[in-house]
Amino acid sequence: MNHPIIRPRVADLEFRVYDRPLHPELFETLALRRVRRDGYSLAVRMIPTGHVLEWAKGDAYLAEMTTTTDQPLPAHGRRLAHPFRGEKRGRYEVAPGVRYQMNLQVEVLAPEVFLHVHEELIADGAKRGLLFHFRPHYRLGLSPIGYVTVEPVPSGLCVAAFHTFPDEFAVVKTQSLIEAVPVQ
Repeated sequence: MNHPIIRPRVADLEFRVYDRPLHPELFETLALRRVRRDGYSLAVRMIPTGHVLEWAKGDAYLAEMTTTTDQPLPAHGRRLAHPFRGEKRGRYEVAPGVRYQMNLQVEVLAPEVFLHVHEELIADGAKRGLLFHFRPHYRLGLSPIGYVTVEPVPSGLCVAAFHTFPDEFAVVKTQSLIEAVPVQ
């Protein structure tokens, strides 16, 4: 990758969830981590607009991504779409016995608080999860970062993502839960 990575403004971001795979050529993958265990596969990708999470188990499939409102993505299979303004919650049944829940939030912080949170995320990301610096060694200011953690919970997985936007003193946060539930 020889070109600079351009992060969009927070106001241009949108959170989308699909019940089908998305073609990888629809977005630029900057970093990737894959996991296979307990009968499921999980891929976490960092992209210029944030992240893509792809989860599959049998015929059940889920793709979550932070994108821009003008990104040409298919409407077919889209289950949720929320702009990044304030706080939003959503949920849907991925397949019988599999439920997805999400929460997203944007926090605009005072500069000194933003700096502290940004540094804490970098320190935590150095120990676990997937951490990506969008402009490493940026001389003129803080490098935007993306940080995603995946934690097993008794009934499934909890995914937390943090994306910083230093020019706006903003932190975009998402939390997703993929869980097994009793089939009714």
